[in-house]
Amino acid sequence: MTLFEELKARNLVAQTTDEEQVRKLLDEGECTFYIGFDPTADSLHVGHFVAMVVMSHMQRHGHHPIALFGGGTGMIGDPSGKTDMRKMLTKETIAHNIDCFVKQMSRLIDFGEGKARMVNNGDWLLNLNYIDFLREVGVHFSVNRMLAAECYKQRLERGLSFFELNYMLMQSYDFYMLNKMYGCNLELGGDDQWSNIIGGVELLRRKEDKKAYGMTFNLLLTSEGKKMGKTENGAVWLDPEKTSPYDFYQYWRNVDDADVINCMRMLTFVPLEEIEAYAKLEGSALNPVKERLAYELTLLIHGKEEAEKAQNAARALFGGGKDAADMPATVLAEEDLIDGSIGLLDAMVKCGLAPSKGEARRLVQQGGVSVDDEKVTDIAFRIPAEKLTAGAVIRKGKKVYHKISI
Repeated sequence: MTLFEELKARNLVAQTTDEEQVRKLLDEGECTFYIGFDPTADSLHVGHFVAMVVMSHMQRHGHHPIALFGGGTGMIGDPSGKTDMRKMLTKETIAHNIDCFVKQMSRLIDFGEGKARMVNNGDWLLNLNYIDFLREVGVHFSVNRMLAAECYKQRLERGLSFFELNYMLMQSYDFYMLNKMYGCNLELGGDDQWSNIIGGVELLRRKEDKKAYGMTFNLLLTSEGKKMGKTENGAVWLDPEKTSPYDFYQYWRNVDDADVINCMRMLTFVPLEEIEAYAKLEGSALNPVKERLAYELTLLIHGKEEAEKAQNAARALFGGGKDAADMPATVLAEEDLIDGSIGLLDAMVKCGLAPSKGEARRLVQQGGVSVDDEKVTDIAFRIPAEKLTAGAVIRKGKKVYHKISI
């Protein structure tokens, strides 16, 4: 199977500017391609994971990735998929976030000598002369076409700033600069980036009369049509300090039956023949497949030791065992207790099982919380110090566990 065929079989190709030429580019030689990452947080999350997997597939087939970090564009923020303007970041914050990205991406991408490159678009965007930029780049863009682009449509009703309108020009200029500096001739991005990618391809063709192409990959969707990587407590991060390896494992272990095969295709490197065999399974027979999915992804992001610890802890809990050594844990201080105990609602907020006491109250009242395997429906329930000394296990729903101690 060729690379392009494999990417399509894994549901990773959404659309291309010229499928025949992109197929040739990927299957018949070496190409240099780039994917952009705006450093809007100090960790990548599951939403970025598809991009990392695509880069890894491409690199494994001999192509040369450029991870473009938005030291310049990150100071504006991409309006695609946003209802409001992003918070403006300082240069110092952006630099710190880029450092965090590099460490996480290095687990899947080889940035060794002559391999993938890390490039910061702040190197050329931050020192641009604005008038020269308008004459060199802006002249090639029609405002009418820009406003018709999907990435701007949903912002027009609530107000699109001129500040953000520049984003498409800047991303297009990135492609132009990467082509001049490194011979990059292919831009990849999520399927929400189509308009920006077309802008870059057209700019390069018009200014330099060079062949350039774009391809978008599918953003991972659940069966309900929502983006993967979101929980009631926020995003699923790749940083173990934000989402523990155990919680990361549990997130994938608990995906819907309807999503597990697609996640396996898109996010793992498990051979397609094995995945197609899994696709014939239904119901409880999919549980081992979910375990495989969770293990493979935790292995890729957190390494073998953490993947095995998370899997062992999950199996012990699902099997009714009491070994909670590897589950997420929170240690309380004496001052967290009042009269030798802590309220269940406070404990749930402290250990991150609920974002607020209001949400914790709702979960308890709906019968979704247990303490040491006993369901609790009283919102005034308190956990005494003697239970905390041994370590109490709070369970939310059927599969989310957290150990709390003092």
